[in-house]
Amino acid sequence: MVEQQQVEGRIPEQKLYFKIGEVAKIVGVKPYVLRYWESEFRMLRPGKTRSRHRIYRRKDVELLLRIKTLLHDQRFTIEGARKQLKAEAEEARAGWASDAQIRELERIRDELRALRDSLR
Repeated sequence: MVEQQQVEGRIPEQKLYFKIGEVAKIVGVKPYVLRYWESEFRMLRPGKTRSRHRIYRRKDVELLLRIKTLLHDQRFTIEGARKQLKAEAEEARAGWASDAQIRELERIRDELRALRDSLR
């Protein structure tokens, strides 16, 4: 089996899940740094296997690359990076639907809950 070389900053397209060593190579930091970032950034929560090994999804790796950019390249503090990521998430959420669409989705949700409750 041919071992695929991982270039720093590039996520292999065909992979969905990654071990901590693979992620460390992609992000360009040591595994202990990834574990530290997990404790500092609540939105970063990799899954765990039965043997308690960390398993990162593609979105986790993308988030880690963004964290590295904020901390290393843009020289944010941990707190500053947290605030920046939170602001970016709020901005992304704000743009996904209009107020009318949100109200319609809430109405549908309420109807589905009522239907569910009537079936109990």
